[in-house]
Amino acid sequence: MAISSLGVGSNILTQDVLDQLRAADEASIIQPITLNIADENDKKDALAVIDASMTNLIDSITAIKSQALFDERATTVTGTSVAVTAAANSDIQTFTLDVANLATKQIEQSGAFTASTDTVATAAGSMNLNIDGLDFAINYDATTTLNDLKNSINSVAGTKVDATIVQINATDFRLFVSSVDTGTTQNITMTDTTGGLADTRLTTGMTAIQTGVDANFTFNGQAVTRSSNNITDLITGLDITLKEVGSSTVDVAQNRDGITTKIDSFVEKYNAAIAELDKMTKSTTDSADRGIFSGESTIKNMKRTLQDMISNVGGGVGSMLDYGFDIDVDGVMTFDKVAFNTQMDANPTNVEAFLVGGTFTNPDLTTTAVTGAFNEIATTVETYTKYNATLDQFKDSITQTISSLEDRKTSATERLDARYEILKKQFTAYDLMISKFNSASSMFTQMANAQLATSYN
Repeated sequence: MAISSLGVGSNILTQDVLDQLRAADEASIIQPITLNIADENDKKDALAVIDASMTNLIDSITAIKSQALFDERATTVTGTSVAVTAAANSDIQTFTLDVANLATKQIEQSGAFTASTDTVATAAGSMNLNIDGLDFAINYDATTTLNDLKNSINSVAGTKVDATIVQINATDFRLFVSSVDTGTTQNITMTDTTGGLADTRLTTGMTAIQTGVDANFTFNGQAVTRSSNNITDLITGLDITLKEVGSSTVDVAQNRDGITTKIDSFVEKYNAAIAELDKMTKSTTDSADRGIFSGESTIKNMKRTLQDMISNVGGGVGSMLDYGFDIDVDGVMTFDKVAFNTQMDANPTNVEAFLVGGTFTNPDLTTTAVTGAFNEIATTVETYTKYNATLDQFKDSITQTISSLEDRKTSATERLDARYEILKKQFTAYDLMISKFNSASSMFTQMANAQLATSYN
């Protein structure tokens, strides 16, 4: 960097003077723009918080506004003999299941081998494994060991059987073959088709240690048989697993907990959004407490809209207050599950219609087609949250303002740069002139002093 010599001649028009003038101009011209940019960036950050709160709110509304929520089912099982799950829109009912016996697999074991590496055949050949009416050809040769045979069975017939080797003791290894499925059709037979096996330990020497049987149970006293312990074809929409012998009572009901959990989430997200809007639109003479959007009509109007929408929805057939919703004087929403469940017990069809849309039966037995309170709420909130809606447009406005301010700052800085470059050159010229005047003055002073000295002598 070059060393400035400005002011050397006169010691008046120095670089320090220029710097002080530049600082004064920046304070009056540049600093206000810088503060405005910082303020707009603060608004942009605050808007991101509001946007996130509103996104959470609309997500919670979306989880409620579909009629599918009211189609969800919950099952309660009294007893330990079965487990039951219910698909959406399954029939609401109560029934008993009395399990007499579970379905079992067929399990066969071979005769004893001294080691898993014992060979099983004297020549190349093939054996047939039959299960559930299906035949599988298992090939072998003179080098095939018991372990090799197990691997071949799993490779060829693994969709229907599981083969494993169990070491009973130090010199007793046995092949166990069990059916993958349960039921009486799972009988397993193994036959040597070419006569190459060493002996009958893997054919007629196989013994059943568990016989495949069907499950037997009663449904409301009616005897039922199934080949599997997992039953999906007894009642439409129900998945039943038989677990043990015994009796159980099953209740299939509307999933009220699922409904109220999602409503609780909506109330939580609504209150969080309102709290953020309260903080950011707060009006006060104390600048430290004043909300960043206290003067922004867009955000203040959104807050009022959210506060008013709860009392404005309902399609003319009721109010959210009738179903356990309330908003206190501070704008905080609450949800009374007892009041909600009372309405559900009295007329679940009307509750569903009022909240998510459908046909509402009026007290005089006439009907009204309604959109649903939560669909109305969604429409209101989406005017702010949808793509290119109010919040996006407001964010774009802030971004454009920041860009415009930055352009103004750049232009103002460039003008100051140009101005002070000219001033520096002018100061340099003036400094040179002053220096010359000072030099001439000094010379005249010396001449005058010399003349005076001569006169006195």
